[in-house]
Amino acid sequence: MAEAAERVMGLDVGDATIGVAVSDPLAVTAQPVEVIRRAGLGADLDRLGQLARTWGVARIVVGLPRNMNGTLGPQAQKVMDFCRRLEAALGLPVETWDERLSTRAVERVLLQADVSRARRKRTVDRLAAALILQGYLDARR
Repeated sequence: MAEAAERVMGLDVGDATIGVAVSDPLAVTAQPVEVIRRAGLGADLDRLGQLARTWGVARIVVGLPRNMNGTLGPQAQKVMDFCRRLEAALGLPVETWDERLSTRAVERVLLQADVSRARRKRTVDRLAAALILQGYLDARR
């Protein structure tokens, strides 16, 4: 018997922003939701908790920025710490997903689509979160 589908939230965590995406209820496709401007850990966790409740999220996937050789650098360590705090605060399982080049891939697509610099800046974090989440969802099937 197949495992029941569950809605999943994907995050692209940066120093200034957090890109947020959610899956459909069957966990097949990822849709970008919003970009959270970082306002301190407590405020960030509160907003993510609100979004998780609103969307009925059962688990969270966070992009892990590995170095090209697969090792974890200082930014990855920050993300791992954030994941531990997120899991404790929300009481939901939190997994990481290799996000190497996800932001660059999104920027390349937006450039090819001739999206203005200002619009790219507003869009890239949400789309990077969706790309991270879609990769995770595809690998689970």
